[in-house]
Amino acid sequence: MDQGVPILGKAYLGYVALLVFARAMDFLSTWIATPNLVLEGNPLAKKLGWKGGLLLNLGVVIFLAQYPLCAIVVATASVLVAARNFQSAWLMRSLGEELYRDWHVERILETPLALYLFCLAGNTLLTAGVGGALMYFGGMRLVPVAIGMGVVSYSVAVAFYTLLSVWRLRRASRKF
Repeated sequence: MDQGVPILGKAYLGYVALLVFARAMDFLSTWIATPNLVLEGNPLAKKLGWKGGLLLNLGVVIFLAQYPLCAIVVATASVLVAARNFQSAWLMRSLGEELYRDWHVERILETPLALYLFCLAGNTLLTAGVGGALMYFGGMRLVPVAIGMGVVSYSVAVAFYTLLSVWRLRRASRKF
């Protein structure tokens, strides 16, 4: 299903454009939400910073554009991440990164862990279910299957990075 396309061919350049758009939206939404990366959930992205992340993503785009399935999966997950960032970016920016982080941490610590995890599971599993349906009913057609895989990948990333954050937060709060 994922046969490579010739580099610099029409299809390759189309996938480059798709990936550049999707990754740019992720970058833009992150920059609007957390220009200093205080709220960045991905430890690697936080460590690389803006310039390192840009260089890494440039390499990823150039490489993945050869493989349509991978390009569509990454583009789908990227635009969903961007949409999630844009959803709360206005609040993050209006409060400021540190104040928003402190406010958010207080809300999490005040919420029973079981309730928080149940809501996270509801969010990610329902979203993944939509992706799974696209994969299942897409048959062997590239686009619906790849979009479904992107939706599932997004859901896994949200669950993973949210659980990582909550685990670190709970561990740190026990030390005090």
